[in-house]
Amino acid sequence: MHYVYGPVPSRRLGFSLGVDIVPYKTCILDSIYCQLGRTLRKTIRRKSYPQIDAVCREVREALGAYERIDYITFSGSGEPTLNSDIGVLINEIKKMTSIPVVVVTNGTSLFREEVQKDLEKADIVMPSLDAASQEMFERINRPYGSLKIGTVIDGLATFKRRYQGKMWLEIMLVQGLNDSPNALPSFKKAISQIRPDKIYLNTVVRPPAEAYAKPLSGDNLSGDKMMSVRSYLDGQCDVIAEFHEHTDGQAKNVEEAIVEMAKRRPVTLRDIARVVGASEVNAEKLVSTLLESGMLAERLYKGEKYFSYLAKTPRT
Repeated sequence: MHYVYGPVPSRRLGFSLGVDIVPYKTCILDSIYCQLGRTLRKTIRRKSYPQIDAVCREVREALGAYERIDYITFSGSGEPTLNSDIGVLINEIKKMTSIPVVVVTNGTSLFREEVQKDLEKADIVMPSLDAASQEMFERINRPYGSLKIGTVIDGLATFKRRYQGKMWLEIMLVQGLNDSPNALPSFKKAISQIRPDKIYLNTVVRPPAEAYAKPLSGDNLSGDKMMSVRSYLDGQCDVIAEFHEHTDGQAKNVEEAIVEMAKRRPVTLRDIARVVGASEVNAEKLVSTLLESGMLAERLYKGEKYFSYLAKTPRT
């Protein structure tokens, strides 16, 4: 499959079937914490990318292949709202299934009327907000051109007022940057303006684009610093927990499933075992083959091995 991957284990969405509808690393931002590395195509221009029929065919095939899919999620290797067909695709998928449709977005295009209209049929929209001041926006997210954080926040608030589904706002906290006493009050003000249905606090847990993008509280997502931020911003914030479930069955083409998942984020042996329905020992054997072929690269981050997709022709 070219556009559909998973289901992958998500810390927020259980087993999520991903729909990736923009070219690799095509985005409005070049965030320092991005697990896929630096943005290759920074743009704010929306256009039609993959064929609608091809995406729908792959979604339909996946729906028939897997027993458990908790959500169908527009996300992956770039910013999905840059695809001008996303509204049509959401509507077509809604005709196929009652599984909730989610759009994971960096939120920077929601000030546009056409984007708001495109996303109105989604069940959940999950925008991110990593900064609430222009200085921090530029330091953490490195946006396209002259994009202003005030415009982004106003767009999120406007969309929330008109949107009938659920908006879950995610804040990615980076040590020493947006977790400081100077940064948090502006977050609180922005949250009161946007009024999301739920707030998720996250931190850097996978290898980031820039080595200086560090997590809060070391390896412990429930550490004192995260809890302190949670208490200050909103006691109802959720700190994203690790995912511990396994799939009900094994992927039909396990090597392809591993590669497709690694294209969207660095993965551990634990991640791979959960998705393909194998033991970690067998997952390691599969990964060894893919490393030897040049499809994957290995990287050690915070004492754990992560495997990333190598966008090149495999060695022969």
